[in-house]
Amino acid sequence: MNVAPRYLGRGSWLARRDPRVLVLAVILFIFGVIQVWDGRFVLALFIAALVYYRSAGIPWREVRRTWFVVSAFLLLLLLFNTFLTGGVVGGFRREDLHVFLTVPILGTPISAESISYAATQFLRALAMVAIGFPVAFAIAPSDFGVTFAGLRLPYKFAYAVDLTFRFLPSLGVDLQTTLDAQRIRGMDDRAGGNPITRLRRMAPVIVPLTVNAIAGAEDTIDAMDLRGFGTGPRTWLRHLAYDRTDRLLILAFAALAIGLTVAGFVSTTSRVWVPQFLVDLAGR
Repeated sequence: MNVAPRYLGRGSWLARRDPRVLVLAVILFIFGVIQVWDGRFVLALFIAALVYYRSAGIPWREVRRTWFVVSAFLLLLLLFNTFLTGGVVGGFRREDLHVFLTVPILGTPISAESISYAATQFLRALAMVAIGFPVAFAIAPSDFGVTFAGLRLPYKFAYAVDLTFRFLPSLGVDLQTTLDAQRIRGMDDRAGGNPITRLRRMAPVIVPLTVNAIAGAEDTIDAMDLRGFGTGPRTWLRHLAYDRTDRLLILAFAALAIGLTVAGFVSTTSRVWVPQFLVDLAGR
């Protein structure tokens, strides 16, 4: 079954832009924001990213679970990173930290600097997610291939991206269909038991799902071979063209990336900013 990705931003201002703009916006924004460590600037960039995200018209009820999963993953990653680095972050020396407490056994200090560093990282990651979501939900499913081809990437890579975006939703539908079929046959998929037990219960689902995925991939390969794919350059039915608004949007993101790069050399934006009230609290 061929199921297209969810086109949640259909008809929005951002969906009416040339899809290449959305991809270039992600690249330029990430290039600029990864150079910023001052939390005040990161907060401003996060707000700007939210404004951009809202222009995609993506319904909150459709993606709130995805936002929750992404936020939880980022928090866990930051927590792990804090313990992995021993609480010494952002180029600060251990003796320069303003420590609130030390984690028992591990001996990791929780300081004003580590909290500021983690908060900055979290906001920065959320800003990048907000800029990236419109690529998945505000680009027409049929435009993924021509979008990357229009960015002068090899047509084989562009077509691979197009197939990937179509394959993942199809795999989700196949998973649900297989689950329903196995439940009718009496499969026990209760949530109880340890992880190994639950994994063994899923064997009647994983095996046919994998076989169907491989069979579907082979059918796609055969169809592409019959059409002579790979024998020469391909053309695309859809023709992309930038309008004035598209060019202005690209220039804005390019100016942002250049401005943040220059600011990193001439100002303190590349250094971790620690709020004074956290320092004062740690000193009490």
